[in-house]
Parts: sequence; C-alpha cells; structure tokens
Amino acid sequence: MKKTRRVTIADIAALAGVSKATASLVLNGRGKELRVAKETRERVLTLAREHHYQASIHARLLRENRSHTLGLVVPEITNYGFAVFSHALENLCREAGLQLLISCTDENAGQERVVVDNLVARQVDGLIVASSMLSDSDYVKLSEQLPVVLFDRYMSDTRLPLVITDSVTPTSDLVERMARANPDEIYFLGGQSRLSPTRDRLAGFMAGLERAGVTPRPEWIIHGTYHPSSGYEMFAALCARLGRPPKAIFTAACGLMEGVLRYMSQHHLLSSDMRMASFDDHYLYDSLSVAIDTIEQDVPRLAQECFTLLTAMIGGEEPTNQQTVLPATVKLRGKH
Repeated sequence: MKKTRRVTIADIAALAGVSKATASLVLNGRGKELRVAKETRERVLTLAREHHYQASIHARLLRENRSHTLGLVVPEITNYGFAVFSHALENLCREAGLQLLISCTDENAGQERVVVDNLVARQVDGLIVASSMLSDSDYVKLSEQLPVVLFDRYMSDTRLPLVITDSVTPTSDLVERMARANPDEIYFLGGQSRLSPTRDRLAGFMAGLERAGVTPRPEWIIHGTYHPSSGYEMFAALCARLGRPPKAIFTAACGLMEGVLRYMSQHHLLSSDMRMASFDDHYLYDSLSVAIDTIEQDVPRLAQECFTLLTAMIGGEEPTNQQTVLPATVKLRGKH
C-alpha cells in the first residue's frame, strides 16, 4: 500500500526551480515586498494550488505563539440546542479565520476533564464550556493558562466569565398562563436537579404557579436527564400512574419534549387536549398537529456573545462584564 506524504515548501521550491527561502517568502505573502520577480511568484503560487499545499499549522503556532483554534465543550452534540449553538459558533470562527474543535462530555465530569486536557494539549487559544461539573475550581486554575468562558450553565458564585439565557422570567410568564387555564394539574419534567438550567427553569415554574395562585404538589415535579429517552420514560410512568395523559406539562428542554411526543405518537395521544409547553423552541413545532408553547433562546446571539468575549480575552482584554444574561422569548401556539 502506497504511503501518503504531505507536500512541503521544499517540494514546491524544487518544482518551481527556486530556493526554499524564496518559496517561503512567496507562500507567506512577502514575495512582492522583498522584490521576488512576478513570474517567479506566480509560478510558485500556481504550483502550490495544483499540489494543494498548506502551510504547517505547527510552524505558524511557533511563529505567532497562537494556534488560531478555539475549543468548545458541550455535554451532547446531538442535543438540538447545543447543535444549533455549535453551528453558529463554527460559522463565526470560519469567518474570522479560526478553527473550532468540539468535544462532548456526555454529562460526565471525569470525561470532561479528559476532553479539556486533550484540547489544551492541542494548544487551543481559549475554551467555551457548558460544564457538567459542580465546581469551577478546575477551570479557575486553567484560566491562568488560557481564557475560559462558561455558557448555558454555571456553578454557584463562579468567578469565570459567563454567558447564559434568562430561564426564570420567561418560564414564569409562560407557566402562569398555563396554570390559570389548568390550576388543578400541571407537571414539570426536568433534567438533572444538580444542573443550573434545571434549577433555574424549576424556579421559573414555581414562580409562575405562585403568580397564578396555584399551590404546587410535590408529585408534579419529576426529574430525569436531558436525553429524549428520559422524557419518554418520565412521561410513560406519569401516564401509567394517572391512568391517562396529564392535563398539562412543561418540559425543561426540547429533548425531553421529543421523548414525550414519541410516546404520544406510539400510544395515539396526539389528538388529546393536553396543554403542552417547553423551554427551547424547535422549528418542527410549527408543523405539528399538537400546539406546543415554547421559550425561545436567541442562540445566534448567545454564540456571538461567547465568541466576542473569548476572542477579546485572547487579545489581552479584561472582560468589562463578568456575567451576560440574555433575554428569551415566549412563543405561543396554543389557544389562550
């Protein structure tokens, strides 16, 4: 089997009939400035294109002391919200001439440490992290080496720059509407209770009930994980316990609603009059036969804020605002 080999500056120089130093000047954009003949410059550049020559990123790193690479750490790339965020951030990086490396933790703190170490070993210039950890101590220590920005979730009293969406206010507004229409029964299906998004969305849920004058029952609060299968299992158990679908539910993420909808489809419940709402929006909700009210995050802005903050820190600027909290929008589809 033939072994492949990358084309080097020496190869291009030999093909062009020039010295390696001359080829290097041309390929680094300094040929005209240092009076390399136009014909020679064109010959070197043409050969480089024909042979798909790419400058060594390692040589560039040594020269500039930067890798022009950012690291993104998320719990799960198949999660719709994180997928949309990753896509938006990758576009921003590409437009700025940066490379984005994405790693997933599966909500496992041990695995998170491994993927972060791998990204640091690849000499990323900075990290954007949706962490599964309960303490920021590892990242505070790491921030002495490179900039770190937290997003989507946080540890209590974190000292690190943070960009999140306000979960409490819009959840409270939406749940108040739901509770006034269904005061005797409304269920909360959430992810892990230790995670800040779950805590904040539950706080909004409870505040909405209070504003509607509804006293919550302990059995209305159900926790699982943020995986769709958990939404399916929680909703299946709830229907089995009640002997019917609940009158109203609020899911803490669209992945959980995905599991609920799968159960409803399998058990022919899509025509029920259950009131449904979820944190996070999905474009497919506009095409469903059931009406799902949602809280829509401005994900492109979330990505932009993280990118702007991190690149400024990489450039040596101190954050003017340690915490950025973005608003979210209540999107109503049901009858009100």
